[in-house]
Amino acid sequence: MSTIKACLFDLDGVLVDTAKYHFIAWKRLAEELGFAFTVEDNERLKGVSRMASLDILLELGGLEMSEDAKLQLAEKKNAWYVEYITRMDSSEILPGVLKLLEELKNEGIRVALGSASKNAMTILDNTGLTPYFDAIIDGTKTASAKPDPEVFLLGARELGAVPAECVVFEDAEAGIEAANRAGMRCVGIGSPEQLGRANLVVPSLADFSVDRLKELE
Repeated sequence: MSTIKACLFDLDGVLVDTAKYHFIAWKRLAEELGFAFTVEDNERLKGVSRMASLDILLELGGLEMSEDAKLQLAEKKNAWYVEYITRMDSSEILPGVLKLLEELKNEGIRVALGSASKNAMTILDNTGLTPYFDAIIDGTKTASAKPDPEVFLLGARELGAVPAECVVFEDAEAGIEAANRAGMRCVGIGSPEQLGRANLVVPSLADFSVDRLKELE
């Protein structure tokens, strides 16, 4: 195995808990459309793009709509979500994140964000995380959503690393599949039952340190 030179992080559920705001906004939209949206339903939306998430939501509600109507709904949901995340601050950074980012910096390992979120910069700026990243690839720079590997391959390219030198940190099955397709090693953040295709699974980044990268080499 190649030496690890770069780490790529998903945003939602890995660095910050914005997942709850997505859930609140999708639930609000479903209720407005006349049906319930549960925490279990929300699992299907993890790591999925906004329009693909809307398609799943409408499928759950047994609804079909024109592309124009869908775009309006997606915009409405996003406006609510942005309203929620603009109130975020550094207190919403998940446990272990800052310590690991500092360790990576000290070890000279380059760091990128690889997120489908079009609101990633708002979140990074509001929480003070922006300076930790050497490259930021978000939903404004990609054409294909995970499990397509595009977001991670672009991140590796910006960091000047080849896929075999990269480790991805992900909390969603689609993201782990994207890392696998990119030819990168992957650390799953969550439960081994859901994220079994990752090379290593930990409950949170509080359970991970730079020393553990050696387990992946």
